[in-house]
Amino acid sequence: MPRCTAPVNGHRTESGRANCPACGGRSYQSYNPYSSFSSTPSYSSSSRSSNSGGQTKIKAKWSSPSSTILYTPSEIRTLSPVRKNVERRSEHPDLRDVFLCHAWDDRKGVAKELHDILESKGVTVWFSEKDVLLGSSLLREIDKGLVKSRVGIVLVTPSFLKRVKGEGVADKELSALLARDLLVPIVHDTSFEELREVSPLLGSRSGLSTIEESMESVADKLAELITVD
Repeated sequence: MPRCTAPVNGHRTESGRANCPACGGRSYQSYNPYSSFSSTPSYSSSSRSSNSGGQTKIKAKWSSPSSTILYTPSEIRTLSPVRKNVERRSEHPDLRDVFLCHAWDDRKGVAKELHDILESKGVTVWFSEKDVLLGSSLLREIDKGLVKSRVGIVLVTPSFLKRVKGEGVADKELSALLARDLLVPIVHDTSFEELREVSPLLGSRSGLSTIEESMESVADKLAELITVD
């Protein structure tokens, strides 16, 4: 019996198929021994993940089944212990969701922007611009904010880095948050490398960044982080 020459010569052309001693004259569709294979692998939507900057992104354990938010492995490592604390403190409904630590110079700019986005997503935020009354002791009010919040976020900007160098109020806030393992750094208009040069302790923790994501996307992750069913 004549043998098919497809593995050698291929049947990608009419002439190649016609010259085959076994398949000459047959239709290509009926012959093709590779018809059950595809040159492009397929993936189910449930297993597909995003790849950004060389890092595969996945869903977090605390994400809802319908969530489309993806995280890098370093973000998962940073946020997991914070999430545990959020869950433990969820039994206290009187607590704010987030304490926002920021540089004074950012209070009417990017800090206000982040505050407004979070609150639009239903996140309650302790924010100095609205929670510290005129004439009140700022340090005393900050202490209250720390005690009454589930998680702390520190907005790391060039202004914030200058503030940390001066060991001002921001340094006190950071010490308290680090001790409670409730801190999520958010880097904006700077980098973790620059943060490590100023504060090695804070910079040793990865966090969220607006370098590759919008502030809106960062807020989405924070909102999901503090949501406990």
